[in-house]
Amino acid sequence: MGEINPAVPLAGVALTAIGVAVIRARESRRPDRLYSDPLAQAFVDAARAGFPAQRWEYLEELADQFYEGRTVAVRLVDDRIKEAVAACITQIVMLGAGLDTRAFRMDLPDSVTVFEIDLPELFEFKEPVLAAAEVTPSCRRHVIAADLRSDWTKPLCDSGFRSHIPTLWVDEGALAYLPPEPRDDVVVALTDLSAPGSQFGVSRYAVDADSSPYAGLRSLVGGQASVDVPDDTIRGVCERLDGLGWDTKFRSWNDAVTQFDRVVAVADPEVGHVTAVRRNLAERAH
Repeated sequence: MGEINPAVPLAGVALTAIGVAVIRARESRRPDRLYSDPLAQAFVDAARAGFPAQRWEYLEELADQFYEGRTVAVRLVDDRIKEAVAACITQIVMLGAGLDTRAFRMDLPDSVTVFEIDLPELFEFKEPVLAAAEVTPSCRRHVIAADLRSDWTKPLCDSGFRSHIPTLWVDEGALAYLPPEPRDDVVVALTDLSAPGSQFGVSRYAVDADSSPYAGLRSLVGGQASVDVPDDTIRGVCERLDGLGWDTKFRSWNDAVTQFDRVVAVADPEVGHVTAVRRNLAERAH
């Protein structure tokens, strides 16, 4: 591995990506792992070097509290990507990509292009770590340093995105950090860029904003982001998608995780994931 001196994000939303990397690294060490992410440990090691010891210990404690549900969620997204690629979708856009490494670890074919959108400070940390690891993605990969609250569509298109072919839009929680109006703007913008057959998903989480994990998360990111996902988030987005020309289908979290030997079931049957498929032009005309 080459020399590395990345700019470690110590606050703000970008910090949450480091916590998820801690989770992925832990999962990758398990003999019964749901996925393997060899690069996660490289991010963890690079981030730890830039953290005060006490703050890093606090981050790891928080990651442990979120571990069970979050690591299963990573696997579920992996499965959705595999299904989309098997259905001949060759364009994947990661909304709020964080320290995601699927372009490297999932052996995606070279016919697939992955576009990663996230904040500039996130990539200022991520790209030097990847360069030092001397890794090459199996597919084509483009980095778009942009805030989802500003114009991210132009840099996406300038990077080679093609709106005339189907796209898989992946959101692993980035929309939950946006207020309602910017969140709606993202949904409208990606709709305008989606050819018939494109896929998009949104999840509803079980959130107790006053619980210790979420209170700790608010403290860690410095109060710069809301970690509370309103109960009507998924309902509002689904209604919006339907009106914009998408067909939606809900799958409960408990139904999705029965295939895994993990204790992650929740009491709320409305917690789950909605998959949306862009209707073809004839269907949208009716």
